[in-house]
Amino acid sequence: MNDSEYARVFSIGVDRVMKTIGITDEFRENEQYTIYTLETHLCYLQETMEGNPLRITFQLLDHDEKRLHVFFVMEDKGGNRLATSEQMLMGIDLKERRPAPFPPVIMKKIKAIAEEDKKIERPKEAGRVIGIRRK
Repeated sequence: MNDSEYARVFSIGVDRVMKTIGITDEFRENEQYTIYTLETHLCYLQETMEGNPLRITFQLLDHDEKRLHVFFVMEDKGGNRLATSEQMLMGIDLKERRPAPFPPVIMKKIKAIAEEDKKIERPKEAGRVIGIRRK
């Protein structure tokens, strides 16, 4: 898989997170509300080939009234870490095309996930800064 395919897999992960918190296609259409990706840090850890089975896990690192700081891990069927994607997501009012707080029904689900994910160790790759290290 090339780099764009890794990114596409993580984009599918964001779609699944949206559905998990209640932002389904129907909700998006009826409420004119969605999530946009503001920033992504993708780390390639091991090569994988197109067609290999993959598993994507999700952890909510932080949130506020409009944003989700999330972390995905891509694994192969043996549980080997292939890539990670740390992302900042923003709730968007589609009528205004502007950031907007999560609707209460969505925030309730976000808070429940946050409570569970507090129990999980923070990934070592989270918060990395890109740059050339100088001695």
